[in-house]
Amino acid sequence: TSIILLTPQGVKFGQNIAQGLSKSNHLILICGHYEGIDERVREYLSTYSISIGDYILTCGELPAMVLIDSVVRLVPGVLGDEGSIKFESFTENLLEYPQYTRPPDYMGMKVPDVLLSGDHENIEKWKKEQSIKRTKKTRPDLLK
Repeated sequence: TSIILLTPQGVKFGQNIAQGLSKSNHLILICGHYEGIDERVREYLSTYSISIGDYILTCGELPAMVLIDSVVRLVPGVLGDEGSIKFESFTENLLEYPQYTRPPDYMGMKVPDVLLSGDHENIEKWKKEQSIKRTKKTRPDLLK
């Protein structure tokens, strides 16, 4: 059992922590309000102190929901297509490639031709290139 204190003073939550917690049999989440939690809880009861970011909220329930959603989807059997987890943002320190749906042309905005080509090798190459491009542009800190 892992006892998690949700607090701005905790380690910053990320995909690596979510993956680790998804292997736990039981999670107990402690949510603070306004001024937080009695320090003895942090010192003697909690296994981890976790923050979801560098900002303050009025209560700990929202961070708990973020943590729950991020962790539960990694538990085997929760998602319909478990293989899809491998291709999401952060799984390889890259953001996910752009997503498109039907119709292929919407008000002059077109789906890239490569995605309509049926050439799976070129499609995979395009996805990788787009992931790298997007990561360099918006989250270069992920590239190591």
